[in-house]
Amino acid sequence: MFRFAVPIILLLAACSAPSRPQFPVPTPKAPIESAAIPAPRATRAPWKPVKVVPDAVTVPQQTVTVQRGDTLSGIGMRTGSSVQAIAQANKIAPPYTIEVGQVLNIPGGRYHTVKAGETGITIARAYGADWEGIVTTNELKAPYTLRVGQRLRLPTKAEVREMTLAERAAAFTIDIDDLITGSEPAATEAAAAAHPAGETAPPQAVAALPPTPAFNGRFVMPVEGKLISRFGAKSGGLYNDGINLRAPAGTPIRAAANGVVAYAGNAVEGFGNLVLLKHDGGWVTAYAHAEDLLVIRGDTVRQGDPIARVGKTGSVDEPQLHFEIRQGKKPVDPLPHLPGVG
Repeated sequence: MFRFAVPIILLLAACSAPSRPQFPVPTPKAPIESAAIPAPRATRAPWKPVKVVPDAVTVPQQTVTVQRGDTLSGIGMRTGSSVQAIAQANKIAPPYTIEVGQVLNIPGGRYHTVKAGETGITIARAYGADWEGIVTTNELKAPYTLRVGQRLRLPTKAEVREMTLAERAAAFTIDIDDLITGSEPAATEAAAAAHPAGETAPPQAVAALPPTPAFNGRFVMPVEGKLISRFGAKSGGLYNDGINLRAPAGTPIRAAANGVVAYAGNAVEGFGNLVLLKHDGGWVTAYAHAEDLLVIRGDTVRQGDPIARVGKTGSVDEPQLHFEIRQGKKPVDPLPHLPGVG
């Protein structure tokens, strides 16, 4: 994942990400038939994560000899460590079977216990740490949903102090990868009880986001406009993770497929007002630079439903839509997935 300093971001025009400029390549586009556009849903308050209290516990490096009746989760609770950290340190694979007399190395470090309403991003920011680094350290896997009571191993205070200015800036810069992996609230206590400590809960454990509707694998063009930048490498070592479509301000932006709104806001530098839709099968679509957002997190939308209006928010100087299709976190070229465009 690429990260660049904000001053550079603000100088770029018509970009797909804070540091990725666009270049015009006009292509005509057929309109999508649909009903009238509703007014922005400003009367509904969007869900917000709770404030994270940085109350992590520092656990010393130690060893533990397994006694009769011990479990890995029990040892994690007793020492303040986590199942994943102990399993990693001792090369123990699920279902985490241990034997009486076995000597386990307990990795030292700071451990944060996840609480209701917290997200990965808010936890990382509370400690000045990079969320992507926490994902790697704790070997979190898709769908990256945390659970209440789960312990996350964090960088130590010394490691945070030793971060460079660029690393500190990166820790407080959010991108689409972070939103996909770290914007979901922790699973509820009831859902957490069904999963061993340290494991990642399935997406249905989070009541705040409904299940994704059925998806037939086909996307439609999200806006009527001209293609001005294609997916892929650009000059200067830059890269566009999607495509950019020029359209008049206020043009309706429509859902490219059935899905659920996973994010609607403006926390990603350079993207302006942004909507992320999650679709069945692990697909994600992104819609950036919007003038108005017509949906909030948790809304279920059908293919062709209006979700926003074209604008020039973020680091662009003319009205346009930056559109991405991702399989999980990985961006893919949208054009082969869109009918009649090339």
